[in-house]
Amino acid sequence: MATPTVPRLRKALKGKAPGLAEEHQLWDAGHEIVVGVDEVGRGSWAGPLTIGAVVVPKDRRLYKLRDSKALTEKEREALYERITDWCDAWAVGHVSAAECDRLGMSAAQKLAASLAIEGLGLTPDAVLLDGKWDFVGHPVTRKLVKGDATSLSIAAASILAKVTRDRIMRELAPMYPAYNFENNKGYPCPLHKTALQGYGPSGIHRRSWVFMDGLVWNGVDVRRLSPGGQAQLFS
Repeated sequence: MATPTVPRLRKALKGKAPGLAEEHQLWDAGHEIVVGVDEVGRGSWAGPLTIGAVVVPKDRRLYKLRDSKALTEKEREALYERITDWCDAWAVGHVSAAECDRLGMSAAQKLAASLAIEGLGLTPDAVLLDGKWDFVGHPVTRKLVKGDATSLSIAAASILAKVTRDRIMRELAPMYPAYNFENNKGYPCPLHKTALQGYGPSGIHRRSWVFMDGLVWNGVDVRRLSPGGQAQLFS
């Protein structure tokens, strides 16, 4: 299968390439294996929480790579195969909606991160993490606000996590046609909200999330539909 051609870089993205400054600081300090980590799906109402982990090579760059949020779906898909061929190691960890409900978001993020890092088959010497909160717990972790826009490792992880999760949501969409998952990927939007009001939560919705508060299905509070306070399945 031929690797998709990455579209010409749009003018708005030129001059905004993430770099390797943070990685070089860690490499120069003796940390050979530096892992970039980013998460996708934290704000979604349905589907998995997904975390990507990437180890980029020191001697080869990959052009046109940007923060996943700045790219179109077509651009991300085209870059996906190039990233997996280019990087030294990569992995993606998923935690299901049911696990998110059972564990809570903090523990779910930690679990997904551990699955992703274990999947690398390497022991990290240091971690570059997007955001303000350390959900990895490695002794050498650098938290970078908007790290997916500045660190090449984190940007690559963000694309692999986003593309992988989007593919999962598109595959699940035909099972739950009312919710428009192929387009919204489980995130809130008017059609998604309307479907929840009309049909209640599906089998992949996060039932303990705040969006469920006050949600009514056929005149009944969804949280009261089963003895444990959990909604029944409506798909």
